[in-house]
Amino acid sequence: MSAAAAHSAWPPPPPTSSDGDDSLHSLLASFSSLSALRLLPVPLLAFSRLRGHLPSAAAATHLLLRPIASLLQFHRSDLRVGLQFHALSLSLGLSVHPLLLPRLLSLYSHHPSLLPAASSLAAGATCPQPYNVLISACLGHGLPRHALAAYQEMAESAVLPDAFTYPSVLRACAETKDLELGRAVHVRAADAGMDEHLFFQNALVSMYAKCGDLVAARKVFDGMGLMDVVSWNSMISGYAASGQWKEAVELFRRMRTEGAELNSVTWNTVAGGYIQMRDYRAAMELIREMVMGGAGVDFVTLVIGSNACSRAGWLRLGKEIHGLAVRMHCDGIESVSNAVITMYARCKDMKRALVLFRMLRSPGLVTWNTMLAGFALADDAEEASRIFREMVCSDVQPNYVTVVTYLALCARVANLQHGRELHTHIIKHGFKGYRLLWNSLIDMYSKSGKLLVAQNVFDTMDDRDMISYTSMIAGYGMQGKGTVALQIFNQMIDSGIMPDDIIMVTVLSACSHSGLVDEGEELFDKMVNSYGIKPQMEHYSCMVDLYARAGLLEKAEKMLNQAPFPATSTMWAALVGACHERGNIIIGERSARRLLEMRTENAGHYVLVANMYAAAGCWNELATVRKMMRDLGVLKAPGLAWADLGNGFTPFLVGDRSNPLAPEIYEVLDRRAMVVHGKPMEPKRMESKINPVEKSMKRRKTTDTDSEVLLILMFETRKYCS
Repeated sequence: MSAAAAHSAWPPPPPTSSDGDDSLHSLLASFSSLSALRLLPVPLLAFSRLRGHLPSAAAATHLLLRPIASLLQFHRSDLRVGLQFHALSLSLGLSVHPLLLPRLLSLYSHHPSLLPAASSLAAGATCPQPYNVLISACLGHGLPRHALAAYQEMAESAVLPDAFTYPSVLRACAETKDLELGRAVHVRAADAGMDEHLFFQNALVSMYAKCGDLVAARKVFDGMGLMDVVSWNSMISGYAASGQWKEAVELFRRMRTEGAELNSVTWNTVAGGYIQMRDYRAAMELIREMVMGGAGVDFVTLVIGSNACSRAGWLRLGKEIHGLAVRMHCDGIESVSNAVITMYARCKDMKRALVLFRMLRSPGLVTWNTMLAGFALADDAEEASRIFREMVCSDVQPNYVTVVTYLALCARVANLQHGRELHTHIIKHGFKGYRLLWNSLIDMYSKSGKLLVAQNVFDTMDDRDMISYTSMIAGYGMQGKGTVALQIFNQMIDSGIMPDDIIMVTVLSACSHSGLVDEGEELFDKMVNSYGIKPQMEHYSCMVDLYARAGLLEKAEKMLNQAPFPATSTMWAALVGACHERGNIIIGERSARRLLEMRTENAGHYVLVANMYAAAGCWNELATVRKMMRDLGVLKAPGLAWADLGNGFTPFLVGDRSNPLAPEIYEVLDRRAMVVHGKPMEPKRMESKINPVEKSMKRRKTTDTDSEVLLILMFETRKYCS
């Protein structure tokens, strides 16, 4: 209510002399402080009555000073009332009074759009308090550069800062990362004798730490005579922000040794540091101490605990954190629910994660992304697709993180149908500047064998990086088009992008799959001498595979023996397989002996050695391998293939009769086998129901040749199923 409205609603009666003095003193007492003002039912009405009790002489003007100041503070958020009081103070000549000016500044600076007006008011001040109000208001609105501009204006007006000015200015320097100005403020404050003020020292430590000068921050910290919890937290947070977690933990331990005060910020910072150092057990131990010691567990602690359990895969401890969140009534906080859902997802308990998700009334974008990431982690493309569709139907607009998560899943499982839908979504919603999305598209199309589409996406990109080239090279390499892969690699070099160890593995693998021995050797030499990349085990593995596929078995064996790393079982298995194909039992036997000495758990390696011995007629060695498999309990898993029949992926296992399409599958398989062996197929054969378990080794050999045959046959089987 305005003063004018108060007059019209309740005009004050003319007071008598004795009653008037008592009423005047009573009203003045009501405006003496903010707490007394809150007791008035209608403060503006009381102020109107007060003005009616005052004489009209100018000598009584000073009696309105404190009431106006109290009302300005009381109605700071009401701009209309504040403007009326500002006008009244101008008419009374009180607007620049030291008691009113800070409150007028507080009124204007409370509204970000009126900060220029507040700055104009402060320009006429001769004391630091108005500038302090303006600087603090700018920081409160997230405008640190405006705060520094106010400080510069203060210095130009020759107004000396006080103990309240410097901490705010140092905070502005920290938020703008202006280390040079922060040092200048430090020097000026030290000359003014502020070095012993605790608030100033805390602000100084925080400024140096946030600006990255931890040496200066530690020097100020160690020189402090008196430290509080803010001092310790500022230094620990500084180490944490720069990734120096060991120093942060050491300072925390010193803090506990000296018996310094600890708050939840301290505990949470160090617990988060343990997670960054991958010491999840220490993080959970710290949280346990917080709970047992009553150290003020908050929702941040719950998020950190859930994060530790999700990364370590501790489902039981994660459930305890979830229970604690429920007891603290924090399970409804979005960050906590997201962390708990993530914990269940990473611990492979998607059932509970989905139950929690369904309990939320209106999940936010982050929650949807969390659920999508959970199904992506489980490689469940169908459920991820369902969540994505629900998200779009719920009027929640997917963002960059949503599309990247889902697209990476489609690329990983080669789900072309959903990937194409995402490609359309990306184009429709204008994700042009997000390079990772387009790289994921290239990866997805390449892994699905759609190299022309992948190449088109690659060609439309304006900002290709090494990942873009790596995905294209890998795609062509998998399809045996090593020459094209090398052309793209040379195109990358010409564009000024230097290769790393990962892309060298990719291009060497492409050479291996295409039999480009000379080019592979040249690249391996360039990697060391031209690109300065030290060969790792993966590079030697590619070279061994290159020589083995090309039949250069002596070179492959020499590479294995001269490698600076112990050869892996996969490398020896590649050489054994090549020796089996080439009939080189001498090198094959040496390689098999080295492979068997490793006693790997991969059944395929033993089968590979057994097949080589069987082909060479080494029956005693074959019996030894089979006995070793029995002794080690190694079983060969049957071949498995997946086929997309339009309604999701369907698995097909060798010798499996449980699939409803099994009769048609084996029917087509028999027909193909007869065609391969050059024998005509009798009509009766096509109509028979064949049980692969009861057939001869010829059938078994046909079905065990390669699980990829089943994938091809399923597309042929569609004719029988339609």
